Amino acid sequence: MRWLRDPLLIVEGLTMRFGGLIAVRDLSFSVGRGDITSLIGPNGAGKTTVFNCITGFYKPTSGLIVLSTDGPIEPSAVAALTDSSHRYVTRENHSRSGLFLLERMPDFEIAKRARVARTFQNIRLFSGMTVLENLIVAQHNPLMHASGWSLLGLFGADSYKAAQAAAVDVARYWLDRIGLLHRADDAAGALPYGDQRRLEIARAMCTDPVLLCLDEPAAGLNPRESLALNELLRTIRDEHATSILLIEHDMSVVMEISDHVIVLEYGVKISDGTPQSVKADPKVIAAYLGVEDDEVAEAEAEVGL
Repeated sequence: MRWLRDPLLIVEGLTMRFGGLIAVRDLSFSVGRGDITSLIGPNGAGKTTVFNCITGFYKPTSGLIVLSTDGPIEPSAVAALTDSSHRYVTRENHSRSGLFLLERMPDFEIAKRARVARTFQNIRLFSGMTVLENLIVAQHNPLMHASGWSLLGLFGADSYKAAQAAAVDVARYWLDRIGLLHRADDAAGALPYGDQRRLEIARAMCTDPVLLCLDEPAAGLNPRESLALNELLRTIRDEHATSILLIEHDMSVVMEISDHVIVLEYGVKISDGTPQSVKADPKVIAAYLGVEDDEVAEAEAEVGL
């Protein structure tokens, strides 16, 4: 159970209010380093809100979101960063420690410095760009740095040319991994739906994340495409030392590839453990069947479970 022994991400007491609506209430969980962790639950459970808090799109009402890129999360180091006298944690402190308080960082810093990447429920490719260009643009930060913020690029400096060649190599590597190298020069919008899903994941991986957040990556995929997705996610975990946190409604995907599953209902965690233990949890069964806990056995019999 790496999420207990060696967490990459710790979420403690996360609450997100929208006026009088509490979308997430006092949520705590961890993501193990090197794990595939699934965040599941019925529609409206608060899963995407949790993602938006982790990736900086929302600033949580309260709670702590800690990520460590370098090693174990030491309580003393977290305590030093959360000192109430230092409400703003400086970039230098983050850089030195490899420890990041995500709830205090803007979204672009979370992506760049804490190395958290994400995809969305709806595909957000640059449809008019080529497949290759979509992966190169994901490497904007290192390319801009190598270009001296444009000047060296305009003059064709050798350092910029080297960085540009490296970006193309990374892009071509990921196109090969997802089986789209032969379509590198095609418009991304011309790809079939399943290929676009994989391309979006590859684009996120071009940022070299330590944590990859995927929002319903199997949505709309047929069984063959779901199997290809499973293999891709295993490759990312096993060969690239990237931890994965995903929201998914396809239980065949969740139970097949997850190391750790967290279940939400109405913004509250109702189960947390291995896929096997979660699958057998009466509270989870009740949430998905829409019945009270004491009616689970009767509902299971009615639907043939």
